[in-house]
Amino acid sequence: MAETKKLLRALAGETLDTPPIWMMRQAGRYLPEYRATRAQAGDFLSLCYNPELAAEVTLQPIRRYGFDAAILFADILLVPQALGADLWFVTGEGPRLSTITDQAGFDALKPASAIHDTLSPVYETVRILSRELPAETTLIGFAGAPWTVATYMIAGRGTPDQGPAHALREGNTALFEALLERITEATIDYLSMQIEAGAEVVKIFDSWAGSLKGDDFAKYAVEPCRRITAAIKDRHPGIPVIGFPREAGEGYVGFHAATGVDCVALDNSVDPEWAAKNVQVSGCVQGNLASSHMVTGGQALVDETRRIVKAFSGGPHIFNLGHGITPDADPENVQLMIDTVRG
Repeated sequence: MAETKKLLRALAGETLDTPPIWMMRQAGRYLPEYRATRAQAGDFLSLCYNPELAAEVTLQPIRRYGFDAAILFADILLVPQALGADLWFVTGEGPRLSTITDQAGFDALKPASAIHDTLSPVYETVRILSRELPAETTLIGFAGAPWTVATYMIAGRGTPDQGPAHALREGNTALFEALLERITEATIDYLSMQIEAGAEVVKIFDSWAGSLKGDDFAKYAVEPCRRITAAIKDRHPGIPVIGFPREAGEGYVGFHAATGVDCVALDNSVDPEWAAKNVQVSGCVQGNLASSHMVTGGQALVDETRRIVKAFSGGPHIFNLGHGITPDADPENVQLMIDTVRG
């Protein structure tokens, strides 16, 4: 069956007449069925840790739209919670964590090998999905990249410029790098367990990679991704890895070779024609429609979708957004996008 799954064919380097399609955050608040299930769960973290309900919301967009892939419903901040950080969500504002800003805070963290008791419900969600997804649908597991996860652990929340993480990186490099190392080790084990449970692809989300410049990008975005990818491929030969160094700009060039990933996901700040010439030449790319089109719809959505499909038609391509779909998106616009890609 793997040979017939369109997403796996693209990840293996095949150029398809119609690209496979899925959407970041496709299981989410823009869908009424998701909102109903989340209300049933009680809160976001309860939903993440309830395997039956997490599997249900993962399956909802597959039933509605027939995407070529489902991505596990979870959150990148479950790893810091499993390492011992306090995690909670503030309605309308997002995640909050206890902060790691000194050696005492770091020393209180658990070893990477101790994460699995906390994360075992996530692995059960993957097992349910591997049984219940349609035969043609690829199951994607994921984790946050070490730099991005570290920015939240250091600041205790999302920040516009990742300032607290940059300050720690400059002011106490040894502590910063020790934290990145702990997250890297945990991420390898976490993704490996997802694969053992049934994930067919894993994706590494480096949402804040763009705030790393020059040597820091190479050291703290590229190198951890390379290490994770190498470890996954050593433990699980044949499992594809997607890397997403969001807003990397010129850093997208050469990212396949530098990290070993099978596919580079592109945000919508880069031009698809440029990316085809400079990034897709090295392997599969994923992207990169602006998520705002899922809100506004209309002919602009159709035109930009066609432009992206055409730009990447000369090589392996997975159609996706350049960032996650937003809660104010219109479900009808998602269908229009899919019909345009497949039409």
